[in-house]
Order: sequence, then structure tokens, then C-alpha cells
Amino acid sequence: MSEVNAQKAHYERILETYDAHYYDHWSMRYREEFIFDAMWRGLDFNGKLIADLACGSGQNSAALLRHYPEAKTRGFDISPSACAAYTERVGAPAYECDLTRSVAVDEKFDAAMVVGGLHHLVADLPRALENIASLLKPGAIFMMQEPNSRFFLEAVRNVWYRLDSSFDYANEHALDHDALLASANGRFRPLDVTYFGGPAYFGVLNSMILRVPLKLKPAISPPLMAVERVWNRLPGKWPHNVFLARWIRA
Repeated sequence: MSEVNAQKAHYERILETYDAHYYDHWSMRYREEFIFDAMWRGLDFNGKLIADLACGSGQNSAALLRHYPEAKTRGFDISPSACAAYTERVGAPAYECDLTRSVAVDEKFDAAMVVGGLHHLVADLPRALENIASLLKPGAIFMMQEPNSRFFLEAVRNVWYRLDSSFDYANEHALDHDALLASANGRFRPLDVTYFGGPAYFGVLNSMILRVPLKLKPAISPPLMAVERVWNRLPGKWPHNVFLARWIRA
């Protein structure tokens, strides 16, 4: 089985459980406060065409459309089940594709976003970034949130990725923002980058990985998110599990 087929099979296998944990009420509360607010700050997507990369079942696009009801979105995902769920939820097309290989879409986009998807494309990140750039108009914004390889517990995370069947170890690892930008070969210029992510990132957003029962999340999420607000004020890269970057298509 090729790496891409193994990755597709892995995601198809965990999709139902993934959706239950990553898009429940408290995970969406986390996304709204700590991801979407920073990702979309100062931008207006009304009247714009947005590519949702590694779109999953469409929850991120649905959230964007609640904020910007006159925007239009398109999904891109390796999983046919996720693409079908995206179209059903969002009412827009979703393209089944592997971004490390080829993308054939006639439309050009005003913006693209990816939430935790690029680190699944480590088989060929330069090719993936080339394909993403080909989807975007000059001056379009590319927004991403990805695990930060400069995190002080990165060695622990690497062991965790290797041992835990929830991960597809051969096809995913945390990313270094600066190295990622360099691998884009001048196709993008950075707008801004911020580092965040502490206890609530793990306990709330990644409850599936920690095997936190969904019924416990209403009790543990409010205090964890309160700690997260303080944690995110820590300076530097090393305390933070993820980065959020916005680039401009050159």
C-alpha cells in the first residue's frame, strides 16, 4: 500500500471518532477563541472564494460562513468520506486530492486556510506548497495553524506519534515555521506568525488523542481554557505547541 493510500485509509478509519472529538461544542469554542479569532482578524472574506485545505467534514468552513455569510468556500481533502460530508454540511464542492501530488481545479482563490493539515503532507511539503500557491491569486492570503516543532516537549511528542495508533507516524510530524516558509521557494511572503497552545490545546481540542471521554469535557474545558489564556501570554516559541501563520501569495 502506498503512503498516500495508507494515509487515506488511516483517516477513513478514524473519521467518525475524529469528528466527535475535534468538532464537539468545546472544541469549537476553542477554535473560535484561540484559532479563528487570530486567523481571520482584520480580514473580510465576504464576496471572496476561500479554499479550505484538509477540510475534513466542513466544520471550519461552516464557521467561516457564519462570520462571513457572503463568502464562498471549496473543500480539499484526501478522504472521500470527508469530502462527501463537507458537501452535505457546507453545500459547496469538495475535491478529493492529495496535495503532495497534483491538484487540477479551474478556480483561483482569494484565500486558503488549513487547520492542522500541512503537517500531514511531510511526504513532499515543497510540492504541496507549490500546489497551494497554484490555487491562489497573486496577493491572496494563506492562513495556517500547525504543530510547532520548537515546542519544548517535541521529543516526547515524537515518541508519542510513533507509539500511538491515532497518528499516522510515517506521514506526519510537527513543523518549523521558518523552515516551512523557506521550502515555499519564494512563492509566499510572511504577514505574521504567532505561537500558542498549552493545556487546553491538548485536553480540549485534542481530547481524542488523550482519550478524554466526551462526557467529561463540559467539566474540564472551562478551567483548561482559563489556564490557556494565561499560558498564551508566555513569550517565545518553546512553551507553545502550535503556531498560526498568515502568508501572502507572491
